[in-house]
Amino acid sequence: MHILLVASAFNSLTQRVHAELRDHGHRVAVELAVPGVPLADAVRRHRPDLIIAPMLTTALPREVWEAHTCLIVHPGPVGDRGPSSLDRAILDRADRWGVTVLQATGEMDAGDVWAFADCPLPEVAKSDLYRGEIADAALRAVLTAVERFASGTYAPRPQTTHHTRPYLGQEDRRIDWETDPTERVLRTLRAADSRPGVLDELLGGAWYLHGGRPEYELRGRPGELLATRDGAVCRATTDGAVWIPELRARRRPGQPAPVKLPATLALADRLPPLPELPAPRPGDLPDGSEGVAAPGDIGYREEGRVGFLSFSFPGGAMATDHCRRLLHAYRAACSRPTSVLVLGGGRDFFSNGIHLGVIEAADDPAAESWANIEAMDDLVEAILTTTDRLVVAALGGNAAAGGAMLALAADEVWCRTGVVLNPHYRLMGLHGSEYWTYTLPRRVGAAVAERLTTDALPLSAAAAEGLGLIDRTVPCAPDAFAAETARLAGLLADSPATPSRIAGKKAARDRDEAVRPLAAHREAELTRMRATFHDPDAPYHALRRAFVRKEPATGTPPHLADPASSRRGDVTAMAAHDSPSAVEPCYQEG
Repeated sequence: MHILLVASAFNSLTQRVHAELRDHGHRVAVELAVPGVPLADAVRRHRPDLIIAPMLTTALPREVWEAHTCLIVHPGPVGDRGPSSLDRAILDRADRWGVTVLQATGEMDAGDVWAFADCPLPEVAKSDLYRGEIADAALRAVLTAVERFASGTYAPRPQTTHHTRPYLGQEDRRIDWETDPTERVLRTLRAADSRPGVLDELLGGAWYLHGGRPEYELRGRPGELLATRDGAVCRATTDGAVWIPELRARRRPGQPAPVKLPATLALADRLPPLPELPAPRPGDLPDGSEGVAAPGDIGYREEGRVGFLSFSFPGGAMATDHCRRLLHAYRAACSRPTSVLVLGGGRDFFSNGIHLGVIEAADDPAAESWANIEAMDDLVEAILTTTDRLVVAALGGNAAAGGAMLALAADEVWCRTGVVLNPHYRLMGLHGSEYWTYTLPRRVGAAVAERLTTDALPLSAAAAEGLGLIDRTVPCAPDAFAAETARLAGLLADSPATPSRIAGKKAARDRDEAVRPLAAHREAELTRMRATFHDPDAPYHALRRAFVRKEPATGTPPHLADPASSRRGDVTAMAAHDSPSAVEPCYQEG
């Protein structure tokens, strides 16, 4: 069938629906619901067999849903209505939830039901849930609904009861630091991640708080800042403390939207003198410390002959400091007596490459861009030149741009079945680096590498495996990925073939080096990147600004509305992202 996706943004769920519908043989196009652009005209141009709205914050025009079957993907169970459904489920401590696919009508979320899939709600951030359990349920429901529609015989079921959950504004999200215990604070932060955040007063300013994890030892006066660690600030609660990794200033009238930044960078000179607590590094762990995990955004542990170097940076964005710290941890991990080293293994983003927010906020964005890409390249080079063990990149969540290329530096790439990959840079106006001109053709061949980087479309894990881009798909729930990865890595370490594979790595690296040195790949890539960074008229600067400041789209990028246009190679729009409304239909605050 020809299926048209209508969405407010090409966010993670829309990308996954797009990729998996293509895997099932459907012809798929996208139209963004942009203010001032008549959606009905675009629909008439496409003449679709079916319309699906994976993430839509505005109502479909009557003339569209009266002329076509339009399926709305709602992140809530049958009968649930309202724009803050998932937020309230988290605040209410729901342990199970679901996704309903219903037919568009004149009343929001009130149409007949085509499919429903339920899912657990573990205690993780809303955006993590959305890309994990909610997305898994959404795909099951969407594919069921599409199959039922294609049959021509299925009659959708009317909703017999309903419950409307009102919009969750900042007045309902407020943290009372004098009375709220740690559990309540963390739950409130989880329900607001990644947008809108929790509006709060801190050091004389109004800030949206993003993210949160518990602190188990520090204590202080409720609301007081206690310490910093790797860009995060620690704030006391009534019975403990929490780490807050990111802040976003409240928007002022007439000013551009502020950028979400590491907390210490956002606070800058406002921050009083506080102790900077070092996270334990892998190299600091004594012999016999297997199973010990470092707190914070980077951790290391061992199980037998397998080392696990985990990392989790907000939004998958890796600033210069993140890259340098991860490189330090990687080198320390490589000093351990293991035969397999697993990178990642978490349930959410693996990496999305350089940190465009930190770059945008820098006094000299060109210089920060350069420092960031050099640090990324140093990390990738260290992985590529590791010849004394097998390195596995374990992707429990999505990866894009330089983050996808980071994974390709490993000997094997394993992806959870729900992962979406975007192995391209074009939509940000960049040529890219991270040695992709070596690693991508090495895996898929020059022709496919050219197509992937030019088409700039999302790939499902299954499609990536079919192309040879990755080595293994891991069919499991998000919460099970770490354990399943550990099991598979143990089997790899115990395999009789592993010693010979390790022994052959240096010879293979030497052969490739003789054909074209890694330094030549890096120099050629960075020459083009440097020219872009230092050209004030390069599209990269406007695209970066639009991306991090969440500027609304003015139209549908041609490569989405007309996939054949990708082959023309124009820079068309900002890179795909989870916008403020990506988690649920919600309204911009601040």
